[in-house]
This record gives sequence, structure tokens and C-alpha cells, in this order.
Amino acid sequence: MDIGIHYANFTHPEWPDRLTERLVDTARAAEAGGAELFTVMDHWFQMEQLGGPDEPMLEAYTTLGHLAAVTERIRLSALVTGATYRHPGLLAKTVTTLDRLSGGRALLGIGAAWYEREHDGLGVPFPPLAERFERLEETLQICRQLWSDDDGAHRGRHFHLTETAGVPAPLARPHPPILIGGSGERKTLRLVAEYAQWCNIFGEEPDAVAHKLEVLRGHCDRAGTDYDAITKTAIRMDDPVADPDGFLRLMEEYAALGIELVTLMPPTPDPVGWTEQVCRDVLPRLQQLGPA
Repeated sequence: MDIGIHYANFTHPEWPDRLTERLVDTARAAEAGGAELFTVMDHWFQMEQLGGPDEPMLEAYTTLGHLAAVTERIRLSALVTGATYRHPGLLAKTVTTLDRLSGGRALLGIGAAWYEREHDGLGVPFPPLAERFERLEETLQICRQLWSDDDGAHRGRHFHLTETAGVPAPLARPHPPILIGGSGERKTLRLVAEYAQWCNIFGEEPDAVAHKLEVLRGHCDRAGTDYDAITKTAIRMDDPVADPDGFLRLMEEYAALGIELVTLMPPTPDPVGWTEQVCRDVLPRLQQLGPA
């Protein structure tokens, strides 16, 4: 099992002067320590659980572009882009640019979006939930078309594109992997089965994760896609530094279910030191875990 570091909180000591330094140092520590993935949130306002709009939040793809220039190996992604945040054609171009500038390390992490306050605050339309899922699916279709040899028109319910030219093409083949975040059984996991190469399930107990994966397997069977080819990941709020043995016991159960990567968020004022410790003391043991 691999590890991802999710950098969600910029409010660390002396952040007005050290925000960029600490972000870069954490990404470099993750890469040097052997982490597979480094992610940031795609929000305009900080989530209310972490202090809301009064706390710092950087735009995701500008941030990832900067990190592409100061790292060499680690995969980079938003966890996750909301389908309401950018026009699909622009999103495909943005992720292609990240993929090119990073040497083929971009993922397209995407979901339906949920944070209404930031939309209202900055004047961005926030459709009802059903429409957001329609827009998510159409966005996935458009991205795949821009990453294909088909540069023709797209005429959908919500988006009309007259030509889907995408030059240069991404370095990743056949395109940057698509990660869909969330574990909704009727819509989200169906979209994973039909469009994604990665999934990200919210950290639940092993029985709940097992159920979600069985639902995903059923969607794959109906869609005629390969369940085993999907990289299964989960995000957890645990602190493995505080209880490494307990964390690894839980991850052993996750690995037996087929979870291949767990994403963790530094919970301390020192994300660099925490990341170094996780990679040094926990990751080697985590990498020994695998499916039953």
C-alpha cells in the first residue's frame, strides 16, 4: 500500500510569511520519503471545518503548477476539483498543462462539488445536486474527448463546444488518470466504473469500505469495465504518528479489501516534520501490506 499527502490546511504558524516555503517543503518531504501522491484541495474559500473564508486558501492548479517545478517524481492532483469550478474545456487544458509541465505526473481528481458558500461568495453559479452530477458526467465526457483524436464538436445538455482541439496532448497515455472522489452508491461509483482509472473513498470502517467496493464492482460488471484495473484509494483523518500500530492494523484490513493507497492530512502545525516522520516510520511498514 502506498501513501498520499493531502495539504489542506495553510494556517500554520507564521503563515503570512512562510506559506509558500512550508507548502514546498512538505511536498519535497513527501517525495523524498517515498510518498506516491501529493494533493491540494480545490477550493476558493477554506472549508468551515478549518476556519472558513478568514483562513488562507490558494487556488489549486496554480499551486500544483508551482509544485511541479519544485518536485520531480511525485504525482500531483487536486482532491478534488468541483465540476462547477471551471468550464470542462478549460479544465482539460489546465490538467494537460500540469501534465506537460510535470513530466506526466498529473491526475484529474474530480467530483460534483458541494461548498455552496464559496460559490455564493465569489458569484459562481451553484446548481442543484442533480444538475451538478449531470455536469460532472458531461465534464468527464468532454475531457476524454479533448484527450482523444476526436477534435470535433461536443453538444451536450449543459455544454456546447464547436471544436475540441487539444495541442499539445498530455504526456500521460492515453491521458492523465481520472480520479473520482466520493462513495455515493448510485451516481458517484457508477461514474467511477464508466470513466475513471482511480477512485477515492471517504475513510469509513472496513465493513463499509468493503460494501462500497462491492457496489463499484457491480457497476463495473454492468458497464463492462475492468474492476481490477481501477486504483482504489481512500482518505483518512487518522494520525499514524500518534498510534502507528493501530493505524497499521486498520490499513491491513484496508489492503485486504484492495485499497492500494491511503491519503492522509498533516494534523499538526509542523506539516514538514510530520510528513517526514510518517514516511520514515510508517510508510515502509505500509508498503509491505497488500491484498489478501
